[in-house]
Formats: sequence, C-alpha cells, structure tokens
Amino acid sequence: MENNKAGYKTTEFWLSVVAMIIGAVSASGLFPAEGAWQQVLGVATTALIALGYTGARLSLKNKE
Repeated sequence: MENNKAGYKTTEFWLSVVAMIIGAVSASGLFPAEGAWQQVLGVATTALIALGYTGARLSLKNKE
C-alpha cells in the first residue's frame, strides 16, 4: 500500500518543525546561558534534525 501524502501533511514533518524552532530559539540566545555552548548545541540540533528529516523523505521517495 503506497502512502502518497505530501510531506507537510505528516506527523514527522510537524515534529521536525517544532524541534527545529526550539533549536533555532535556543541558538538565537533568547534563553540566558553561561557561555556559547547552548547556541552551538541549538545550531547543531537544528541542522541534524533538518538533515534527518530530509534524508528520511528522500529515502522514502526513492522506494516508491
């Protein structure tokens, strides 16, 4: 059974968006922190989530 849902209609997309927003807010320095570790962690988390979601969608599309 094929699932041809558009990417923005999936739960994975919306969970990724929420996680990327949290990472971006953390990277922006909006939350006070000692040192730059929080910003670096926010950028790394956001990038890894975006890459993970994109890779998962690409592998799904390649199987169809």
